[in-house]
Amino acid sequence: MSATDDADDIDLPAPADDAVSTGAAADSSDRDERLHGLPRLLRYAMLVTDGADHIEQRLIAEIDELCPQLSYNAAWAATFGVDAALALAAELDHRAVMQDEPNLRSLADCVRLLCLPTPRDRTYFEDHRRVGKALIQAFQAASRHAEGAVCCDLEHFVFGWAALPACTDLLPRGASAARNAGFVGNRMAEHRVAAAANAARRKVKEEEERRRKKEAEEKAAEVSEQASLTGAQAVPDHHLMVARMSSDQMKNVKLREILGPLKSIINVALPLVQVPPLHQVRSTLLFEFPYASEAIDFALADLVSRTTVRLRPLLMVGDPGGGKTRFARRLGEVLGLSVWREDASRADGAVFGGTDRRWYSAEPCHPFLAVAQGKIANPLVLIDECEKAGTRSDYGRLWDCLLGFLEPETNCRYPDPALQIALDLSQISYVATANTLDPLPAPIRDRFRVVTFPKPGAGDLNALLPAVIADLARERGLDGSWVPPLDGAEHAAVARHWRGGSVRRLRRIVEAILRERDLRATRN
Repeated sequence: MSATDDADDIDLPAPADDAVSTGAAADSSDRDERLHGLPRLLRYAMLVTDGADHIEQRLIAEIDELCPQLSYNAAWAATFGVDAALALAAELDHRAVMQDEPNLRSLADCVRLLCLPTPRDRTYFEDHRRVGKALIQAFQAASRHAEGAVCCDLEHFVFGWAALPACTDLLPRGASAARNAGFVGNRMAEHRVAAAANAARRKVKEEEERRRKKEAEEKAAEVSEQASLTGAQAVPDHHLMVARMSSDQMKNVKLREILGPLKSIINVALPLVQVPPLHQVRSTLLFEFPYASEAIDFALADLVSRTTVRLRPLLMVGDPGGGKTRFARRLGEVLGLSVWREDASRADGAVFGGTDRRWYSAEPCHPFLAVAQGKIANPLVLIDECEKAGTRSDYGRLWDCLLGFLEPETNCRYPDPALQIALDLSQISYVATANTLDPLPAPIRDRFRVVTFPKPGAGDLNALLPAVIADLARERGLDGSWVPPLDGAEHAAVARHWRGGSVRRLRRIVEAILRERDLRATRN
């Protein structure tokens, strides 16, 4: 076994182990800063790739520094033939083993690198394989610290050299293995480089698009915020901006949890329902409540000469069963308003006025929820059985909380505790019902217009029956025309059992008669 074969299993030395050349030999590493720190074999590979001049002479000068007057070196310098070069390489390998000098082995590999022709048969296959192995080992060592661009060039050459035996028929004749290695390596990496370039361009384009989109969103948010803060000129006629909120406030994490479906009415001009023809409203209400003409006129008088619907706080007082709650609901519906019903016996100030944001159950005030429910700025809030509100002050009395909503000075800038912004609730109508005024505190009485809601008498029966039957038909999902009026016997039965008073009792009587009528029709 030759010295060359024995050397195949010896690891290449680290790049720092290369002897430092001087004089003419130093030109192989000083030509380009990229070559500093690279193993000698890779330096010569880069010189070939860069098309440097007099590469062989530089290698001869390096060999002469370490092995002065070497005849094999002189013979190669005289002819630059392949046989002379391989004889020089074999001698250098032999001396590397005998003298334990790794630098001589690296010089031998460099000689083979520069002299070997493109492999077209097995003549120089082992020498070509030897250089390929050395290139790969040197590249693995150098890639840990070399710059990215240098690594790319070295990778082209190293793997181009490894692929030469498979590409022989595709390469031009006459060119050395080293020249063809750079050509093949570039072709191998061509698509990979193009893909990397395209990916880099796409990344730059995406980042630019994201930057432009972010700038556009920020500008739109700024414009929206400015528009929301500019005031009335951005709000159309018969509309009202109930809630204004800046973009910074909208980004608040806790606030986002509270807002939910309320986002659709934030920074949005909501419509104000306009007053319908009052004579039509009066006719409709008189049909259903013929006994309450004075209360109807009292309530509707507040809308005369107004463009949009807003009733001053109205308190209807009357005995139970007179239809106060139903009248308040129908008043709002006939006027075209959405109605939010609040049961005073189950509400307190903390519930109706809103819960502070610091609590896990934070909720905006109920008048604002009424706005969100109807998507209008002037809903009707019905406070049922107002006199039954709790009197404990643990969470604030409902009566005390109501004062801020009923007073014009404060309801136009109500400080909601959950949203922590000022709400314009000035166009909401408040209608309350009570069986008696006695429990109500004086401040509440002062802020409501009080009207007595009467109970119907026996003489109102004929006027009440059509409305009661029509209402029961609606509850059944039927058209009123499908429910014939009461016949003589049925009318007499109602008159016998109802002589005025509670409308609820009248409804139960009529409902029982209609149910009996349905049973008779089924049996027949």
